[in-house]
Amino acid sequence: MPGRPSCWLLRVAFAALLRPDQSASYVAVRPTPRSRSQALGFLKCFLGALKMEMTEMTGVSLKRGALVVEDNDSGVPAEETKKQKLSECSLTKGQVGLQNDFLSISEDVPGPPDTVSTGKGGKNSEAQLEDEEEEEEDGLSEEYEEEESESFADMMKHGLTEADVGITKFVSSHQGFSGILKERYSDFVVHEIGKDGRISHLNDLSIPVDEEDPSEDIFTVLTAEEKQRLEELQLFKNKETSVAIEVIEDTKEKRTVIHQAIKSLFPGLETKTEDREGKKYIVAYHAAGKKALANPRKHSWPKSRGSYCHFVLYKENKDTMDAINVLSRYLRVKPNIFSYMGTKDKRAITVQEIAVLKITAQRLAHLNKCLMNFKLGNFSYQKNPLKLGELQGNHFTVVLRNITGTDDQVQQAMNSLKEIGFINYYGMQRFGTTAVPTYQVGRAILQNSWTEVMDLILKPRSGAEKGYLVKCREEWAKTKDPAAALRKLPVKRCVEGQLLRGLSKYGMKNIVSAFGIIPRNNRLMYIHSYQSYVWNNMVSKRIEDYGLKPVSGDLVLKGATASYIEEDDVNNYSIHDVVMPLPGFDVIYPKHKIQEAYREMLTADNLDIDNMRHKIRDYSLSGAYRKIIIRPQNVSWEVVAYDDPKIPLFNTDVDNLEGKPPPVFASEGKYRALKMDFSLPPSTYATMAIREVLKMDTSIKNQTQLNTTWLR
Repeated sequence: MPGRPSCWLLRVAFAALLRPDQSASYVAVRPTPRSRSQALGFLKCFLGALKMEMTEMTGVSLKRGALVVEDNDSGVPAEETKKQKLSECSLTKGQVGLQNDFLSISEDVPGPPDTVSTGKGGKNSEAQLEDEEEEEEDGLSEEYEEEESESFADMMKHGLTEADVGITKFVSSHQGFSGILKERYSDFVVHEIGKDGRISHLNDLSIPVDEEDPSEDIFTVLTAEEKQRLEELQLFKNKETSVAIEVIEDTKEKRTVIHQAIKSLFPGLETKTEDREGKKYIVAYHAAGKKALANPRKHSWPKSRGSYCHFVLYKENKDTMDAINVLSRYLRVKPNIFSYMGTKDKRAITVQEIAVLKITAQRLAHLNKCLMNFKLGNFSYQKNPLKLGELQGNHFTVVLRNITGTDDQVQQAMNSLKEIGFINYYGMQRFGTTAVPTYQVGRAILQNSWTEVMDLILKPRSGAEKGYLVKCREEWAKTKDPAAALRKLPVKRCVEGQLLRGLSKYGMKNIVSAFGIIPRNNRLMYIHSYQSYVWNNMVSKRIEDYGLKPVSGDLVLKGATASYIEEDDVNNYSIHDVVMPLPGFDVIYPKHKIQEAYREMLTADNLDIDNMRHKIRDYSLSGAYRKIIIRPQNVSWEVVAYDDPKIPLFNTDVDNLEGKPPPVFASEGKYRALKMDFSLPPSTYATMAIREVLKMDTSIKNQTQLNTTWLR
């Protein structure tokens, strides 16, 4: 763009990164770089993509060699500009700030998180933080955005490459090719596979017939002011012990609806009717203290009905925990009454099953009128909640647009994915996007080096970060005053804010307790990242030394127990049976030179492979086993021609519910796209499957280095 300074270009690109709902851009793969604006658009796409978790990753730029960008800022599709509606809903002022700034949690090995990020039942410091910060807004000011955008190019030079985290090998011999996965999350759709093997679909919005349900009038009988007062009473936000609502046009039916509305919409409140100066009032009051919020009233639920309402949640551009926090606030309940089988990440369209305790399908279905980017359906009442880890995996529908490979190249790549599979590496998103990888923090925790843990989390670092975090880190480096650094954070729910709050509370000499304020799942993320780092490196060495055939001394699982392959049994196994351990006190290691490689790597990190128990029980690693090669199931693909880069190339569940016809493709078109369908087990990265197809490095740093010309 002649006449525009480079800092303007950087500001535009970074602003777009911070507002992913405002522009639909996608990354095209070409043999040579083009314009600066195109390259900046690529980084916007790619950085957003690498924030994804586990198999629920969404958009990722798919490139080989030098990269360019085609910016699609005109004609932004509706899906990119949707805002959550507040009309027809009973959400009140104190509930508007719905986004949390917690670290994302993956489906960690050996086990996924126990609850949503708010903790259990409000009994610990995590819940206390939620209460203290309920009205905190998670937003960026114009000032912060401008400051960040000017250093965007420098930020993008930092970070990890795949080789830094042990991702170095491919299993297939086909020639890679180029393609794009649009930043629009609609090109990446994830359907959960339940424990019965059934793929979750949203295809029924009807409400189960139940005579016990109150009338629809409960959603409109209360005024906005009355709802505000009732919410403040419910959440103990004022000194009132009750709220009285005058019954206008007094009839028994009207009083009944008001009673039902208060009890249904504000769990924890009870009601009674009183006469005051010749007028009828419905008086709401607390029945069972603060516990009533987390434990809905037992007597208000029919005994013949299952205690849990199961439903299918279709969501766009929201991760699972954020979605549950949104639903819980609209329903005025604690998030921990929801359960689910696995977390799905943000930048995708995802479909999964959710269960909630003693909330009617009627109330849940009403949210379809209130929320954009969500749709709830397929309701049923069941006796039991869902449990994390019960899912069999996830089914993916992925579109790679503007592919450059010939039909033969595509055929070879997809046949290889179907027949051989891919190395089951932990993807780049497992290790963070800044110059301080999460595995370094995990290693310091395992070493019991708590000052280093504190320093690694809080010290200034290079990489893409929000402006307020940069200011917070600078203040910390200058003063080592946790209270002063905390004041620089408008969002205190991030890990840095929680650690600083802990240091303010417990003091600099009690870092262990201060670190303990961070939600348990976020703390464990660090040590799981270190396990993943070790596993990636060891698997690359195993494949380098022994290739893609099982050898004597390899490990296989018999049930849940690992055993060695003996020389006589080698021919009874394939590479798809071989597992490798994540380090821990309850695993065994291969009986060949890879065992010594594990020992050498941990010894170099000042860790004892024979003693992985930690002084603090939470940080003791039992270990786990993970298959080294994954062969996707239900693999299918087709190459389609299209002319308009903005059109969707397949229908979603909501499209089908709305009766939209499927797209029709011409025999020839300006562009070609590869549409892939495949299923993966839990805790597997779809980025690594796509990496194997295209033969490309998925790290932000590597993609930036390929475009150094426009950074100068």
